[in-house]
Amino acid sequence: MTEASATIVLVHGGFVDGAGWEGVYNLLKKDGFNVAIVQNPTTSLADDVAATRQIIAQAKGPVVLVGHSYGGVVITEAGNDPKVSKLVYITAFAPDKGESVSSLITNPPPGAPVPPILPPQDGFLFLDRAKFADSFAGDVEAGKAAFMADSQVPWGLKALEGSVTNPAWRTKPSWYLVATDDRMIPPPAQQMMAKRAGATIVESRGSHAVYVSRPEAVASIIKNAARA
Repeated sequence: MTEASATIVLVHGGFVDGAGWEGVYNLLKKDGFNVAIVQNPTTSLADDVAATRQIIAQAKGPVVLVGHSYGGVVITEAGNDPKVSKLVYITAFAPDKGESVSSLITNPPPGAPVPPILPPQDGFLFLDRAKFADSFAGDVEAGKAAFMADSQVPWGLKALEGSVTNPAWRTKPSWYLVATDDRMIPPPAQQMMAKRAGATIVESRGSHAVYVSRPEAVASIIKNAARA
């Protein structure tokens, strides 16, 4: 797969929007890739899969589908589209059939950091703004982390609870970037999901927002997947 023939489709996770991909986008564009960014409504898994499929339909050539965090659930379902050739998980959930974010986080291991998710409001979730930087964006520049905390996108309970019907990683090759300093998805859980999916695993220092703080590491695994 050459740079000119493939399209990289980037899918964001919960509490954030697609703007966080800007650094990764710029690096991929500089190397000649077609790049598209999904703006998930994060209202329900079905809505987010539909939004992603719209972008896949518009893409030129084969698609390398990339998901961060909850975006991993979206690509696991949307990745069954025949245009999708490869999946890349960036410190993301990679559910099996019948699993959701809700089921995967039900029993955290002893001592694992607990994300500071506030009680639902009208069916939507937010992270505690005061604890956002420490949990989500520990290695992001302070001003940008504060902006991310104050510009949170409401994350729907229907997205959290949406379960996968047919995991695309069972039939398509996958790559997985494990962020070793993640305080939202524990690195051992990332390793478990990556190994279960048979993914090519790369480890990188970085917080849950590694796609913002270390765009070079994230762009590198995406490029390796596209060129494999």
